Amino acid sequence: MSLELSKKAKEVKPSSTLAITAKAKKMKAEGKDVVGFGAGEPDFATPENICLAAKRAIDNGCTKYTPAAGTMELREAISKKFKQFNKLNYEADQIVVSNGGKHSLTNIFEALLNPGDEVIIPAPFWLSYPEMVKLCGGIPVFVDCPSSQDYKITAEQLNAAITDKTKALVLNSPNNPTGMIYTRSELEAIAKVAVEKDIYVIADEMYEYLVYDDHEFVSIASLNDEIYKRTITCSGLSKSYSMTGWRIGYAGASKEIAKLMSSIQSHQASNPNSIAQAAAVEALNGPQDAPEAMRKEFDLRRKYMYDRISKMPYIKALKPQGAFYVFIDFSAAFDKEYKGQKITCISDIARILIDDYLTAVIPCSDFGASGNIRLSYAISMEDIKKGLDRIEDFLKVLK
Repeated sequence: MSLELSKKAKEVKPSSTLAITAKAKKMKAEGKDVVGFGAGEPDFATPENICLAAKRAIDNGCTKYTPAAGTMELREAISKKFKQFNKLNYEADQIVVSNGGKHSLTNIFEALLNPGDEVIIPAPFWLSYPEMVKLCGGIPVFVDCPSSQDYKITAEQLNAAITDKTKALVLNSPNNPTGMIYTRSELEAIAKVAVEKDIYVIADEMYEYLVYDDHEFVSIASLNDEIYKRTITCSGLSKSYSMTGWRIGYAGASKEIAKLMSSIQSHQASNPNSIAQAAAVEALNGPQDAPEAMRKEFDLRRKYMYDRISKMPYIKALKPQGAFYVFIDFSAAFDKEYKGQKITCISDIARILIDDYLTAVIPCSDFGASGNIRLSYAISMEDIKKGLDRIEDFLKVLK
């Protein structure tokens, strides 16, 4: 056929995280002993009380359409969580429940952006942000945030990046891929610029419960009324409750923006899965022992990984403060030789590790960091030890 397909769709980059994970799974299926540091998915089962709530929902006939923005019971549970944990006053009619965090973010961009609007994205960034922005007609504007500033955007950088076309800033804390957390004072400075320049802040707080040591998690919208008006706060249950496949994300916003998001969702997806919504109510209102146990286990793995990596040649990392990733700078390994061939880029390293060392890692060129690799510690300690041994073996043979 001669009909041209969507140019916008053709320009979407495939997810490198999913591609690497798919290759690792294929090799495992072939019987190879692959260690996969790739996907951001907890290796724990969904807590039993949540699964039982889903089964009860099926038995009770909760299998029909729900309101587009989610059931009132779930939105009230989210409202309660926002008040208690985030110190944010989002009422039920300011909350939209979606099919996962990605869907929530897509709804946000659809509700905010007009063609040509700019969205500031600090780099390193989660690789889906720019693709979402472009699909919604916006233009991603990247601001490089080096390791010397803990990979975080400063108020001065934000101010310099804003133009008359800027609509929003994406602020991800705790951050994927770096594991860094914005401090209260850093958020106050960023909020001051956002209010003065009158732009929106899209606060992606998906990893909000996964915070370690004495670091404080702060929702930027909680700082004052003016930044609250300009912030859309996005989170979900995937990471903290090990509910990745259940696909429940949510956002809190002004009533006007929430109404737009709900209208968009009503046409594109009708509503989130009714059974998963019932399970989400239990996740938020029920016992929190299992999520806390998961967080503590992640913390043990985090410390082990960071200690091991800190002793390896050619690489360096900042100690992650949240989420479940270690973000490693491999740039000192560039121009080294492996089996007589010069290493020229991070993709070379990722390819060698999976092909020769059966270790799948995420090269972060698509995350705005061409010298880095992301390792997830949402895998077993046994696999972490085995995978780090293999990475160390690789580094030791470089010349």
